Amino acid sequence: MVFTKDFLWKKDLKVKELVNNYESVGFQSHELYRASELVKKMKKNGAKIYLSFTSNLVTTGLRGFFAQTIKYGLCDVICTTVGSIEEDIMKAIGEKFTLASFYSDDQELYEKGENRVGNILVKNESYQNLESYMQEMLTEIYKIKKKWSVCELLKEIGLKIDDENSFLYQAAKKGIPVFCPAITDGSFGFDLYLFKKENPEFEIDVIKDFEEIIFTTTHDEKKGIIALGGGVSKHHVILTTLINGGADYVLYMTTASPQSGSLSGATTQEAKSWGKIKDNADAVNVFGDVTITYPLMMIKVLEDLTEEKTI
Repeated sequence: MVFTKDFLWKKDLKVKELVNNYESVGFQSHELYRASELVKKMKKNGAKIYLSFTSNLVTTGLRGFFAQTIKYGLCDVICTTVGSIEEDIMKAIGEKFTLASFYSDDQELYEKGENRVGNILVKNESYQNLESYMQEMLTEIYKIKKKWSVCELLKEIGLKIDDENSFLYQAAKKGIPVFCPAITDGSFGFDLYLFKKENPEFEIDVIKDFEEIIFTTTHDEKKGIIALGGGVSKHHVILTTLINGGADYVLYMTTASPQSGSLSGATTQEAKSWGKIKDNADAVNVFGDVTITYPLMMIKVLEDLTEEKTI
């Protein structure tokens, strides 16, 4: 039994100590502490860990932290949305995103050719540079073979990127598959379309990609999920575990509410009604901005597992 305790500041308080203190604070602080313990359990118990995240998180500075999550072996399969792919590549080729304000003059930004994601700006020029880069890269990839699954394509791109802070680079280096079911839902999809117009035999096989993610695990294997945000990336992962008997360990981190009935806001409890996670699954829901909650949680995990020589 855990009782609430007064949280007290002390000089040189470390992140690990902060999160440990959250155990006895209550509300979402307590859930954040539980999340850190859950992720450690996934790793120690040999679960196959599925990490899903939405593209807006790669727009932020979390992109490099995702690369570190991969580098230190804290995920085995990745599923994301297409904005993550294009913005990971943009940053790898030197594009800079500017911090601004949630209350910027959006009409003025439009006229300047700047696109707002929350309080971050991405220039039209960055998308133009991405298009040029991708047409060159796709030309090289096309020479290897003409038909690709999404996962195969993203691995090949990762192998051609030279950036330690790229999650595509780290995933390719570690042999971790990256899935992106809605591959055409963004600028990257338009780049693929343009290339195919000039090369009609070029093909992206999304059905093969679905088959590949389904066979990343089995009924007998322990499965863990870390779902950051919602949408198609979250659903693709939990659908995979549903088909393979349900997940054993599940962490959802989101700002979405369950009241709308959306998948993004659906809790781990709701997932049990579908068989997406097992009835006895160890599950935690953390509600809050993932740019705050995920680093706090994962830093404690990394520190604990490093001290225990687990990673």
